Amino acid sequence: MSTLDYIIIVVYMAGTLGLGFWCMKDSRDADSFMVARGKIGGWIVGLSIFGTYVSSISFLALPGKAVVGNWNFFVFSLSLPFAAWIGANLFVPFYRKLGQVSAYEHMEARFGSWARIFMSIGFMLLQVARVGSVMYLIALVMQQLLAWDMVTMIIIIGGLTTLYTCIGGLEGVVLTDALQSLVLIVGAVLSVVWLPFAMPEGPGQMFEIAVQNDKFSLGSWNPLDWTDSTVWVVMLYALVTNLQNVAINQSYTQRYLSATTEAEAKKSVWFGSLLYLPVSAGFFFIGTGLYCYYTAQPDLLPSDLMTAWKEGKGDNIFPYFIMNTFPTGVRGVMVAAILAAAMSTISSSLNSSAALTLSDIYQRLIHPHPTEKQSMLVLYLSTVIWGAAGTGLAIAMIDVKSVMDAWWEMSGVITGAMLGLFLLGFFSKRAGTLSALVSVVVGIVLIAWLTFSPSLEGLPTWFRNPLNSLMTTVLGTLAIVLTGILFSGLTGDRRHTPITPETNPTDPPSP
Repeated sequence: MSTLDYIIIVVYMAGTLGLGFWCMKDSRDADSFMVARGKIGGWIVGLSIFGTYVSSISFLALPGKAVVGNWNFFVFSLSLPFAAWIGANLFVPFYRKLGQVSAYEHMEARFGSWARIFMSIGFMLLQVARVGSVMYLIALVMQQLLAWDMVTMIIIIGGLTTLYTCIGGLEGVVLTDALQSLVLIVGAVLSVVWLPFAMPEGPGQMFEIAVQNDKFSLGSWNPLDWTDSTVWVVMLYALVTNLQNVAINQSYTQRYLSATTEAEAKKSVWFGSLLYLPVSAGFFFIGTGLYCYYTAQPDLLPSDLMTAWKEGKGDNIFPYFIMNTFPTGVRGVMVAAILAAAMSTISSSLNSSAALTLSDIYQRLIHPHPTEKQSMLVLYLSTVIWGAAGTGLAIAMIDVKSVMDAWWEMSGVITGAMLGLFLLGFFSKRAGTLSALVSVVVGIVLIAWLTFSPSLEGLPTWFRNPLNSLMTTVLGTLAIVLTGILFSGLTGDRRHTPITPETNPTDPPSP
């Protein structure tokens, strides 16, 4: 890293922090801090949504997948137009009419307080895990790029992101997300343009090697094979995951309220979702280019990375390429892009977790009508606490990453249960509280079996889940919805006034 590279990184960090301070004057009340209601244009919110889609995991993992495999997971991106249509036409109007900060407040009127608390706590725990994972991975990469101590890197990234999230509120988060998204896109475009011309014999050689090795394939199209990540399995998984994002992800629903109008909010969903399509294609193209580059020149790759590549691990090849191929200045932009992807994810998670802490925990369980000063104190403290929790988890992962692997498996159980419960309440007009409880229990048991049975020792082969792991969330979500509907029909456990923007008993303020 040259002096110019470091200057670029420092300027980027300073700009991020400066945006937070610039937004500070407009985030001094709780509602502005949490939702910046009606203040931000659709294009900016859309860039922020895009930044929430992309994390440092995507920036490194997608090229890594293409290096060792093909474009199979690009199918995930191809589902986004459908998810955007659902989000813009169904959930943006729904949440803007409700006007509630929490995406889960209406669940209390639908199924009782347990549903709201379950959804909120589940989301917040998932965000801690996500923040910790992103910080750990970015520190791992930065250690290779900058040769800095991992703990130092984690503390710097965690502290800086927590600080600008605190001082700028949601408006600061959205604006910095937009800036970070632009930096990320610049980094991706530089790589896409650079790689073909870095080939010894020019761009034609890259496409020749890629086609010969079937590197642009989307995978198997066999509709009867559910044991592999076929196009259909990935598409089903993507539809459920993206539905979860646009329907129950607090980070998204807050942004629906921040847009100036409902039309702008809809535009933001379309823009953020569709922007991810070409950018993710760019990430896969980078991975394919790296495969061709080092296939043509295998002596340029160190033996440890070549061994990892042969074992199906390609995440570290892109960072190595950045540091050993890009010229001075471009390296700094690329490192800033990787940091941008990480910080955008972290800031969104911290702000949404703080909003839920105030609305669903403090106001619901401790103090129903806090003063503005008390609300802001809770928001500041919870942002710091969640930031510290994520930072601490990232540091712990340096030595005990296997624990994190187990947590991510458990997070799939929670995620599937949350989406299934929401969809049951949203689409079923009759299912009551008991039906919801039974369906969640059934769903969690099923998802847990689908998740853990393949790796548990002592289980007979016939009792193990034979399906691809991507089907777990799909089947778990479906099981909860169907169980709730069937149980309600068989027992008569019904609610005749399902929660809608028109019948909401809490009578929220208009946006």
